[in-house]
Amino acid sequence: MRNYLLLGAMIIGGMFLHGSSYPSDPELKKVMQVAFVCRDVEATSKRWAAVLGVDPPKIWLTHPGPEVKMIYRGRPSEGRAKIAIINAGQVDLEFLEPVGENSSWKDYLDTKGEGVQHIAFKVQDVAKATDFFKQMGMGVVHQGRFDDDDGSYTYIDSRDQLLVNVELLHDDPKK
Repeated sequence: MRNYLLLGAMIIGGMFLHGSSYPSDPELKKVMQVAFVCRDVEATSKRWAAVLGVDPPKIWLTHPGPEVKMIYRGRPSEGRAKIAIINAGQVDLEFLEPVGENSSWKDYLDTKGEGVQHIAFKVQDVAKATDFFKQMGMGVVHQGRFDDDDGSYTYIDSRDQLLVNVELLHDDPKK
């Protein structure tokens, strides 16, 4: 673990030394969620619930990609996921089972197998946050709207630099 922290500090430190600046978004400093991609969301989330001593979570299927304006690698996607979330105190544990093709979830499962696919942060300004990551050589790989159409998610392709993808969550202003 110490080596991963040291590596992360070196990578991020090097990025800031080469012209990037810290993001001004205060929310980017608070982890909201750790997300696991799995082959069987029901079995995986039940095992985690047993370990944490909580009831198994509700599982739902996301709306089809076109309904939530899902874009994967610059193109519209039909991708979906079965999702379960367990609140684990300071962060949520999210479990995603890809349904269909053309999503970062399916890509991760196909290339890496099951495991931690992303860490999520809530941000106030998605454009500013994505620009911050772009300056460091990490672009957007997958994005869309929440099923309730009250916010958005944006995945940053940061596996090579940060060992995991970053997800930016943004809630729309209250109406």
